[in-house]
Amino acid sequence: MIRFILLQNRQGKTRLAKYYVPLEDSEKHKVEYEVHRLVVNRDSKFTNFVEFRTHKVIYRRYAGLFFSLCVDITDNELAYLECIHLFVEILDHFFSNVCELDLVFNFHKVYLILDEFILAGELQETSKRAIIERMGELEKLELKSQAILSAKLTRRTVESRSQFRLPSPSLSPLVAA
Repeated sequence: MIRFILLQNRQGKTRLAKYYVPLEDSEKHKVEYEVHRLVVNRDSKFTNFVEFRTHKVIYRRYAGLFFSLCVDITDNELAYLECIHLFVEILDHFFSNVCELDLVFNFHKVYLILDEFILAGELQETSKRAIIERMGELEKLELKSQAILSAKLTRRTVESRSQFRLPSPSLSPLVAA
């Protein structure tokens, strides 16, 4: 089972954190700090698996970001390393050459992708095509709801303007006097 997922940059700034076990906020900050310290200082010639407390952290570095998963000690490391790679491929496809700023400004979409991919700490879907198709459907629904909202706002604006029409200047009592 996946305990948590962290996306952190080289400076230790957490760009995405998803916990599948309950932790206090202070404990979350402590875990994020410890995991970052653990993976950033690790030599690249070592494996991408490291023991962390009573679990394992599986991580991978892409450009300036570290993708880290904390899993049970008995789970398959290679399966989760492939899971990280698949997540990055999906992000790359969805954002067309993803970068750190895409994750920062579109964090809600990243969480949507993650929720399509992992549910309650277990892998839900491993098909890149299926996840991308679902995200496309969600994008269409979002665009449709934005169009409906925009039409309602336009209609309300027109109605409110017609309610508050000012009298024409020629009928004004000040002009007549």
